[in-house]
Amino acid sequence: MKEHSKRQTSKVVNYIGKDSKRFNSLIEIFLEGPYRVTQRAAWPLSYCVESHPALIKPHLKSVLKMLDKQDAHVAVKRNILRFLQDIEIPKQFYGTVTDRCFKLMDPKEPIAVRVFAMTVLANITKEEPDLKKELRIVIEDQLPYASAGYLSRARKVLGELK
Repeated sequence: MKEHSKRQTSKVVNYIGKDSKRFNSLIEIFLEGPYRVTQRAAWPLSYCVESHPALIKPHLKSVLKMLDKQDAHVAVKRNILRFLQDIEIPKQFYGTVTDRCFKLMDPKEPIAVRVFAMTVLANITKEEPDLKKELRIVIEDQLPYASAGYLSRARKVLGELK
């Protein structure tokens, strides 16, 4: 709680490394901590998963529930989606992840949340091609009002969907 910075995040990530017990402690803090602690734990969590994707597997179901919370901080949603775009999502979670990501494509969500959700969905369409049409419609629907960041990711994803 002393500091919320890239430097502090790196310290936490380096401390955890690939140690599953330390990662389990971070998950516990992330899932059960007060609002501000959960928000701050989200950033190192995503970096830990990026470096060691196997660490998240036993916790994926619990972490995905965080996306359902109405009061979830943007940092929580953004960092969960950030690591979801880089891991191999087990097929048993495709339905849950797909549902949540389509909900998070809502224009009321911040751009980072939407573009990460878009990428997660695009990755799922590689295994579930029936979702391509629906994803294309959702992306194209937002293009007239989109920011540069959204447009950039949308072009990339739409190209992959063809």
